[in-house]
Amino acid sequence: LFGPFALLSHKNIINLSVVPNTHSREPPVIPVYEPAAIMIPDIDPSAVGSTGLVWLLISYGYILYYASNLISEGSDLLLLVPSLAGLVGGVVLPLLGAVPDGAIMLFSGLGDVEEAQETLAVGVGALAGSTIMLLTIPWAMSIYYGRVDFSGKDMQPNYKGNPKLTEGIVNSLSGVTLTPEIHHGACMMMMTTIPYFLIQVPAFFLSGDREEVSSGEKNWALAGFVSCMVFFVYYLYTQLKMSNEGADKIKRMAVIKDSLNKGAISLSGALAEKVEFMEKKHSDTMQQMVNEETKLNVGSHQQNLGDRPSPEVAEYLKGILSESFHLYDRDNSGCLGKKEFSLFLKDFHESISDDQLEDIFRQFDLDGNGAIDMPEFICACYVIIRQANRADVGMDTSPRNYTASQEVGKNILHDDECDESEEEEEIPEDLTSLSPNEQQRAIKRRAFGMLFLGTALVLMFSDPMVDVLAEVAVRLNIPAFYVSFVLAPLASNASEVIASQYYAAKKTRKTITVALTALEGAASMNNTFCLSIFMALIYFRGLAWQYSAETIAIISVQLAMGLLAMKDKMSTSTGFLVLAIFPLSVVIVAILEYMGLN
Repeated sequence: LFGPFALLSHKNIINLSVVPNTHSREPPVIPVYEPAAIMIPDIDPSAVGSTGLVWLLISYGYILYYASNLISEGSDLLLLVPSLAGLVGGVVLPLLGAVPDGAIMLFSGLGDVEEAQETLAVGVGALAGSTIMLLTIPWAMSIYYGRVDFSGKDMQPNYKGNPKLTEGIVNSLSGVTLTPEIHHGACMMMMTTIPYFLIQVPAFFLSGDREEVSSGEKNWALAGFVSCMVFFVYYLYTQLKMSNEGADKIKRMAVIKDSLNKGAISLSGALAEKVEFMEKKHSDTMQQMVNEETKLNVGSHQQNLGDRPSPEVAEYLKGILSESFHLYDRDNSGCLGKKEFSLFLKDFHESISDDQLEDIFRQFDLDGNGAIDMPEFICACYVIIRQANRADVGMDTSPRNYTASQEVGKNILHDDECDESEEEEEIPEDLTSLSPNEQQRAIKRRAFGMLFLGTALVLMFSDPMVDVLAEVAVRLNIPAFYVSFVLAPLASNASEVIASQYYAAKKTRKTITVALTALEGAASMNNTFCLSIFMALIYFRGLAWQYSAETIAIISVQLAMGLLAMKDKMSTSTGFLVLAIFPLSVVIVAILEYMGLN
């Protein structure tokens, strides 16, 4: 894998040897390097054999896949920062998600103009492959994994059933709900196909060499570029507005729960700032139900905190912590005993003394049965989070060592009579060993570091990847479009595919909405941000848009999927038909090209 970094062609390094001139007073020759060339791998794919070409394809593909995941994970980390969550959900996630595809498209049109006209087919293939693949394969998989039974006279998806999916049910009798948010995404996707028409309509009537076609398309390309930018800004505006209104709440909560379950952040580190943010926003409705005789003491500080969260905060905490509550409720009694609650706190990296635990149960165990139910559990967590956040101002900032069980919550499901002296391992002094405010700052540093590294890798390896895909097409004696159509999305869109399946498998209206709207959003970004790159290349570099068959396929698939997404539901059998659109689109392009459309 390190080959692409190390094997740089000889032309990138000049004057490597230092040769002293003994017959002259001139100083020795100093090595001169080309930094840009050294930074970017420059292995000529045409100079390697078939095995080397496959190795380069796998290496560059994996690096781009890894970079795409870095960008995705870095963006998700920023969702843990409440002050940035709206901006991240509305702008950063859609924009950075399109960077890998956009980079391939940009580098496909750079270099010598005549060569760029040939390699531009790689970029068009990446655009078409990414758009069509996202709207077919992961869409169909989301329908399959998110399907539930149809029931009632109108045969609507039944998300309240138990079980939600009957084993062996006919595919036409199961499926998913298509919510208004999915309808909105479909409308946006179809609307943003307009720039394709601006460049494609004149392309139908132009012929000749590259310069003639480019000259005739130049003004149309400028109009297309402007329209792409207008739709791009409008799309980001609507996403930002929806994000601030809480449309991406499900995704944010999923990221927080995943981080907590992995032990990457403590309970207070993940939630303290958000709780404070919500309390300030709803300060006029905060309910103060404080019993002056029952205050929770942390350390040597006596705090006067309310022991009841507002309804909004309580609902937010319940959405994140309810699964954990049921996991630690080993006897399914609907309550957590002291031992279960203590283990929960340890696994979520909150350290309190036995006396403080007793205080919590005296405060919230109103019936005195030695256990707390779900509402009481939420209130207890709320107080602990508030105390940790307020104590953060004057606390000792030296790293704290917490202990936790071997696996979060799993050991409580097997051994009821746990030995008190059971071996425990120390949690690494990473984020969880920091105070809540320090954890938030560390999250920002880590997230921006991942975004920077991921973007840098994309910019470094997209250009070599374009050359490799073009050479693969030459070796196979097929157009570069088809190679890029199939292979490029595997590297640049893997994170979207995985994420959509993760949410769909939860089988709720909200999670299927998150899964499908993300795919629609990716298509809209391709129609605006990525297509604008092609428009700029045509206008500024004098390249020609000669991809009528490919454009027809892209537009047709998006319009067809948009119309399907406007319905109230989609059955599993329809999902299988959607899956067939991906190979069918390749056949359509081949037929249209055979007919001489391009």
